Order: sequence, then structure tokens, then C-alpha cells
Amino acid sequence: MTSTPTAIPKFLPTATDLGVVAVGFSGGQCKPGVDAAPSALIDAGLLKQLSADLGFTLHHDNIIHDYVSIRPASDPDYRSMKNPIAVSAVTQRLSEQVYEHASQGRCVLTLGGDHSVAIGSIAGVARAVRERLEGRELAVIWVDAHADINTPETSLSGNIHGMPVAFLSGLALSDRPDIFGWLQPDQLISLKKLVYIGLRDVDPGEKRILREHGVRAFSMHDIDKHGIGKVMEMALGHIGADTPIHLSFDVDALDPLIAPSTGTPVRGGLTLREGDFICECVHETGSLVGLDLVRVT
Repeated sequence: MTSTPTAIPKFLPTATDLGVVAVGFSGGQCKPGVDAAPSALIDAGLLKQLSADLGFTLHHDNIIHDYVSIRPASDPDYRSMKNPIAVSAVTQRLSEQVYEHASQGRCVLTLGGDHSVAIGSIAGVARAVRERLEGRELAVIWVDAHADINTPETSLSGNIHGMPVAFLSGLALSDRPDIFGWLQPDQLISLKKLVYIGLRDVDPGEKRILREHGVRAFSMHDIDKHGIGKVMEMALGHIGADTPIHLSFDVDALDPLIAPSTGTPVRGGLTLREGDFICECVHETGSLVGLDLVRVT
């Protein structure tokens, strides 16, 4: 998109008010670098382009949040999860920050950070949508090479960046307030309103979960077979025209020949044009209320 947004928003009072939260956090996985992504994106002119070129009115505190002050000194593994208390604390705080924007009717852009931050961003948007729109559910389009729907019990690595969808959908539960027990029903999403695009590296336990729950998932095979245009028609048709959409975009969905700056590259991904097209199609619906851009390393 290189011009001012023209889609008429269905679920927001204006098309140009954009809340921005920059999250310099990498605790959901073990590779360094992704925590520096928000600074790099902003230094490269992302926010200036959104404002000057696209005409958005930005609501941003000009802070790259690293949440060091709320991370514990000791954070032992719990149910195989690594850094569980830190990730839980950070995502809980992020959910509050995102909610502050979303509750005022702004679309919210969250710059990560690893994909664990989506626990916070989507929880915040889902809560605000239910409050503002009389209980309406939030749909999520998850663009990623990976499904990120492992539970702590099915995860092969223990890295929480592979579990956000499980916690957001209620598949993974916790009775500890300091380890995702803070998630409430109004912050969760329905698997019936979840769509994956770009999958090509899915763990065995995740495949079982997707099959058992009938989750709509478009792999790279589906994109090769049908083309990205038809895939987007099917994805948006599954969600329906009456549902607000949160787009969670992991850069590793793109082929590493195009986007090598990610810590989890998987060959055979989306082209740059296909990635652009997904975003354009979601924007054109007028249903977009939240967006994550994560996993830039």
C-alpha cells in the first residue's frame, strides 16, 4: 500500500487512527536479535512512512518496551515451558497497553519481538472488541510458516513462541496467575474464527490439534495449487464479513530468499507479492482492527 487507506472501516470510528506498541522482547525463544527489531523498523522509517506517506494519525509513546523491570530474576521451567513467568508477565502488560488503544476504537499495530507477544496483543484486542461491539468475537488470520498451536505438553522445544495460539484459544490452560492464568474468557479467540496461511513446518502434535478441531489452514501446497487470490477468498469467506479481524504476520512466512532476517527460516515460503496481497485483501474488507508484525531478526 502506497497511498492513504480507502477502505471504510466496519468496526472502527475512523480509518486513520493507529495505535502503535513497540515490543523489544525475545523471551519466547532462545535466539538473540528479534528484540532489536522494533528499533530497526522504526529507525528505517516505518512510522514516518505510516504517518507522512499513508496519512495515519499515530498514537505511540515513542518507547521500545523491553519490560526488564517486570521480568523475574529466577524463571525455572514449568510444564516444559522456558521463561514462563517472564513471557506471561510481558504479555499481560502488553495486553493492557493494546487494550488501551483498542478500547478507544483505534486499530493497533504491535511491532515485535517474537511471536509469543501475540498472546498479549490479541488478548487486548479481543477484550476491547467484545466490550465495544456487544460481545462480538475476534477472528485471527495467522500468517506464518509455523502453526504456533503447541500446548506445553505437545511442544518439542518448550519455547513459548510456539504456543501462543494454544493459550489464546483456551487449548492450553493454567491455574497459576503468574503463568498465563491471567487470561480471561473475554480475551480468548474461537478456533472456528482462526485461519492459517503459509504453513509448511508443523509439529506432529500441532497437526493432530488442527485435525481434531477442524481449524481452517492453508499450507504452501494450497497456495501453489489454488493461487493466493483464491486462498484469500476462501480464508475471508470462512471468517465472514461480519467479524473484526486481527492479522498476525510472522516474517518467516515469507521465503528466506526474500526475507532472510528471521531466526526461524523455512524454505518454500510466500513471495513478497503474496505477502503484500494477503495484507491488502484484509485491509480491503474494512474489518481489520489489529495487526502484529513479528520475528524480524
